[in-house]
Amino acid sequence: RPPRSTLSSSSAASDVYKRQFSMRSSIWKKVTKQFIGLGLQMNSKPSISDSHCHLDFPDFNEDLSEVINAALENGVNRMVTICTKLRNEPSVRKMSEDYEAIYYAAGNHPMSVSSEPMAHLNELIKISKHPKFIAIGETGLDYYYTSDTATLQKKSLEIHINAAQETNLPLIIHARNADTDIAEILESEFKNCPFSCVMHCFSSSKKLAVKSIDLGFYLSISGIAAFPKSKELREIFSMVPVDRILVETDSPYLAPPPFRGKRNEPAYVVNTCLLYTSPSPRDRQKSRMPS
Repeated sequence: RPPRSTLSSSSAASDVYKRQFSMRSSIWKKVTKQFIGLGLQMNSKPSISDSHCHLDFPDFNEDLSEVINAALENGVNRMVTICTKLRNEPSVRKMSEDYEAIYYAAGNHPMSVSSEPMAHLNELIKISKHPKFIAIGETGLDYYYTSDTATLQKKSLEIHINAAQETNLPLIIHARNADTDIAEILESEFKNCPFSCVMHCFSSSKKLAVKSIDLGFYLSISGIAAFPKSKELREIFSMVPVDRILVETDSPYLAPPPFRGKRNEPAYVVNTCLLYTSPSPRDRQKSRMPS
């Protein structure tokens, strides 16, 4: 693969890339700050971002515009839609171009590595140059459904990590039943060359949460945390500094109460945020994850 120092050169191409990253990094920070600043100010309309949704999935084929308008009316003014198969990237890119509120990320989902062509570093770098492309992935490890492809998943994960390192864009991680391997790989690669990362739809162990926060990563809270049986997960998030938390729907999946069992959509991300009305975000921001 190309040397990781590519983006640190003083070439004109590097300067352009740095300017693009600065703009998109600002967008990503707003995704975080909008959740922090929400408050939640229940007497005013919230301003918030859904940091992870799948608006290109067939579930939204018939009413995408209505779904986006419903989100905007509910105070959700940014949506990051995630392309899970790189061959679909052109259509997801087009969606981001058609709707001002939509930004996007792309990668090969770990559950798809055996059925999709392996991602290439140069391919990811090329598509990342689009101004509304703000993150790499989702990638990661899924040993719950597809442990038989673990070797391929690790190879794909490494390529996506390298892309995040080369582009300075955040990495989006899917991790299920793979805490030990994902922690070892992310920590090892981070020591080689630091990168930003969000642990999407976090529902793993406290140990992985601590490791992620220690590395400066973000944890993303989804509707799972609002489920009645998710007390342990809520306790984990209660100890995470609020400036390390993103919020997402992962729609069309994982609708929070009172919509559980129905199609999830970006407008419902506010219902997940309601978990954080008490204690106050200011108190939570002072908290630290115990080891």
